[in-house]
Amino acid sequence: MKHLIVSYAIKPDLVEENARLIRAVFDELNAQSPKGLRYAALRDDNGRFVHIVEQADGAPGLEEHASFRAFQKSFGDRCSARPEVRELAIIGAYAMMQDAAEYPAAG
Repeated sequence: MKHLIVSYAIKPDLVEENARLIRAVFDELNAQSPKGLRYAALRDDNGRFVHIVEQADGAPGLEEHASFRAFQKSFGDRCSARPEVRELAIIGAYAMMQDAAEYPAAG
């Protein structure tokens, strides 16, 4: 299982366009219901976005969906700073990650 977090800032005049493209990704995911892929996207009032991806081994990635490829196509032009991508390990979760019980508690 892979867990990624991606954070970035968008140019002020392109924040709504970025959000529209993200909503299109959710529309496609909801229509296709890919197994083993979980995804959330959040934004703050300053044009910063955070994406959280949980992908099971062998599950399709976001890049396999046309709407995500459309989101990525002009992504660099919309960003005001280079995105930060980090792979994370779950320490614990409450009602956020379905399989969080599989991960040992920090100790």
